[in-house]
Amino acid sequence: MQWRGRRGSNNIDDRRGRGGGGRARSGGVGGVGLIAVLLIGWFFGIDVSGLLNDPGGQTTAPRELTAADQQAGEFVSVTLADTEEVWAAIFRDQLDRAYDPPTLVLFSGATDANACGMANGATGPFFCPADRQVYLDTDFFVTLERRLGAGGDFAAAYVVAHEVAHSVQHQLGILGQANQLRAQVSPEESNFVSVQIELQADCFSGVWANHARDMGSFTRDDFLEALNAAQRIGDDTLQANAGQRPMPHTFTHGTSEQRARWFLTGLQSGNIADCDTFSAQDL
Repeated sequence: MQWRGRRGSNNIDDRRGRGGGGRARSGGVGGVGLIAVLLIGWFFGIDVSGLLNDPGGQTTAPRELTAADQQAGEFVSVTLADTEEVWAAIFRDQLDRAYDPPTLVLFSGATDANACGMANGATGPFFCPADRQVYLDTDFFVTLERRLGAGGDFAAAYVVAHEVAHSVQHQLGILGQANQLRAQVSPEESNFVSVQIELQADCFSGVWANHARDMGSFTRDDFLEALNAAQRIGDDTLQANAGQRPMPHTFTHGTSEQRARWFLTGLQSGNIADCDTFSAQDL
């Protein structure tokens, strides 16, 4: 993926290195133990921040950004700019309306996500509908590559595109309706709706990739990186890799096959109308 030297986004709130709201626990979980805790949260859709943070209120200390931190920030900024350009065109051409891009908050360790609580390593990257912001600790890219086996620039770009896709869902009114439904049904049914939400975001990510390749910055290998990332973070694969028996009723993001298939659907089509996971007979 050729991203260096290209235009970055102005919709970046870089809080990395400032310190502040981390409330890091003394003697807390680290290394492989930390990854295990995070995967538990991702598997079951629960906030495991209580396992990582001390409610006593100790804050993380400011730190100087490394060259790798700076590069990761520039990469995210360029990728976000690509999503802004592509989604503006898609909204104009396919929906006859204007696109309102989200702000992306970069943080280290933890930060206040306003109405969505505390963003930290336990939450992973996420979109907060309450403030229309995406929250991302760029250290997640290291986890993605080293622990989950999904390396490469475009795999990281897929993560950004997926969270931006949730912002698209929010702007179209899809996310609010789906979450309202989730609050009215059983936990198992709520998980199924969550899977529909996440698979549509995967499909929207593919739609973005379809149009972004026209910029000439991506190759076939880049798309394979994104496809590999989608497969690596399927609920069944994550549970199996953690030594668990896959339990479909607990899935909140979809299987590896589903995530890859819906990403490919968007990539091949380029049309958001083909991403209606809520009406699909077979997810």
